[in-house]
Amino acid sequence: MPVSRIVLAPMEGLADDVLRGVLTGAGGYDWCVTEFVRVTDAVLPHRCYTRLSPELANGARTEAGTPVRIQLLGNDPEMLAANAAHLARLNPYGIDLNFGCPTPLVVRHRGGAALLDEPELLYRIAAAVRAAVPGEMPVTAKMRLGITDTSKALDCALALESGGVNELVVHARTKADGYQPVKRWEWVARIREVIKLPLIANGEVWTVADWHAIRAASGCDDVMLGRGAVADPLLARRIRGKADAEPNADDWREIETMLADFWARVERKVLPAQSPGRLKQWLGLMQRRYPQAERLFKTVREARRGPDVSAILLREGVITESREAA
Repeated sequence: MPVSRIVLAPMEGLADDVLRGVLTGAGGYDWCVTEFVRVTDAVLPHRCYTRLSPELANGARTEAGTPVRIQLLGNDPEMLAANAAHLARLNPYGIDLNFGCPTPLVVRHRGGAALLDEPELLYRIAAAVRAAVPGEMPVTAKMRLGITDTSKALDCALALESGGVNELVVHARTKADGYQPVKRWEWVARIREVIKLPLIANGEVWTVADWHAIRAASGCDDVMLGRGAVADPLLARRIRGKADAEPNADDWREIETMLADFWARVERKVLPAQSPGRLKQWLGLMQRRYPQAERLFKTVREARRGPDVSAILLREGVITESREAA
């Protein structure tokens, strides 16, 4: 199969505009999707969207030029449609609907993956949002395979197709699977057999070998990368054949530059007491692919404030005196 599209996933609490900017700066992505905006009983002001996605002020593109779609989460078709119409005035690259988030808080409030027992509601949400925004603006959706089982996976996919979404991402797990290392890629293939709209496979892609495997198992050309892209920031480039298939020492030197950029952005965005957690979160995932990240994670693990982390990064050669002064 030919190399087709690679998409950076929406990752709640992880891939905000800072990490999106750094990851897409490494290259290889066709577009990316924001964390979700929760829609309940009001039309949200534009500042809610521009705060989540500062890229809206840059033509809905990251600094590297990667287009950004905004994700909405909710269960009220009319309110989602009204918010989508309001959001469309900001000219996002597209609007994505969340039917995949498995977190307990979201599910308790009947959002995300909690709706996967209600294909008819998925249809009404998709149809309402599609009708509310300009025809040329993509409306996409991301779904899991079900809540506790896959019995309604096909019905949900067909409902979203009938509702008019332009593309569908299928995360090959159920809500109950959470983020366990479960690969139900064969179910993506079953969905592909019954729907005609473009389908994007997602779930447990950590390496180039995984990318080949999910495409073979699902029959999908297009793949969305999630935590695997965070664990290896060069993964999309590796898939494109523009970097070695596995990390090497030269790669880590580039990763250090990305870490320095990330840290500078984080320090500008959050309070000194909050910034260390952001770096630890990223390094914690990168440990899976880079032993250097594991060592650096252990070094910064006890740091509690931004200046303490900066001192460590300076000592480790990740940042320089001139960057720190800036």
